[in-house]
Amino acid sequence: MLRYIGRRLLYMLLSLFLIITATFFLMRAAPGGPFSGEKKLPPEIEKNLNEFYGLDRPWYEQYFDYLTSIAQWDFGPSFKYKGQTVNDLINSGFPVSFFLGMEALLIAVGMGVLLGIIAALNHNKWQDYAAMIFAVLGISVPSFIMASLLQYVLAIKLGVFPVARWESFMHTILPAIALATGPTAFIARLTRSSMLEVLSNDYIRTAKAKGLSRMQITVRHAIRNALLPVVSYLGPLSAGVITGSFVIEKIFGIPGLGSHFVLSISNRDYTVIMGVTVFYSIILLAAILLVDIAYGLIDPRIKLAGGKKGE
Repeated sequence: MLRYIGRRLLYMLLSLFLIITATFFLMRAAPGGPFSGEKKLPPEIEKNLNEFYGLDRPWYEQYFDYLTSIAQWDFGPSFKYKGQTVNDLINSGFPVSFFLGMEALLIAVGMGVLLGIIAALNHNKWQDYAAMIFAVLGISVPSFIMASLLQYVLAIKLGVFPVARWESFMHTILPAIALATGPTAFIARLTRSSMLEVLSNDYIRTAKAKGLSRMQITVRHAIRNALLPVVSYLGPLSAGVITGSFVIEKIFGIPGLGSHFVLSISNRDYTVIMGVTVFYSIILLAAILLVDIAYGLIDPRIKLAGGKKGE
């Protein structure tokens, strides 16, 4: 296990280096600059700003300085937020995105697994059809459309929840549901197909022949093996929902990391764009590593070090 984790950490560092390098040069290749805009600055002021932020130096010096800064967990200053660094924006926005993402993740996993199990246990019955209709709609309807529908029906028409802002737990429910709808539908389909495959195995028939109840067979034997595909999906899903949905945060006026990222694109705040991209990448790589480790713990047949099954 330790050897496997060490090897994966080396791969993560290599992947992170490639992501940082690609992000840096893509920002340099983008047209315009951080101080370009509708209102053009006088050449003297723009020259002083470029000199102050080191943008007038050769690209290799900027690249080396950027790598050194990231190694020290310093993403640099923001070009548009006066007196704030990228680290300040991450520290203020990520806890909000993390809370919203965890709430959406719990909804998605809980409801998705439940619907998938119900659909599989009632195969080709109305429960199965109802769950799959919900899954198709959840996958088909974009999250920003779902967010607008939830705001219109539950907030504006019925007045059950607040329309937007981030002030209390009630303000988190609608954005969490909107963020969780797509993953819930996907997990439901994934759980259903996996459960149907598991329920057709010989050891399930043996358990039925021994006289075990349907509940005992489902809880003791079926669910654990059926959840393996869901666990493998949790890596990118966790990184995606925990860091926050850009569109959802913008629609509900949530001061999370996603809203900072959207504003940084429109403001040409290159250091924020690069810093948030690298931060997201770190979370994604860490989530995938944790899921791989959990995958091996759930299914003892999987050997992490050797990568073989059934040994």
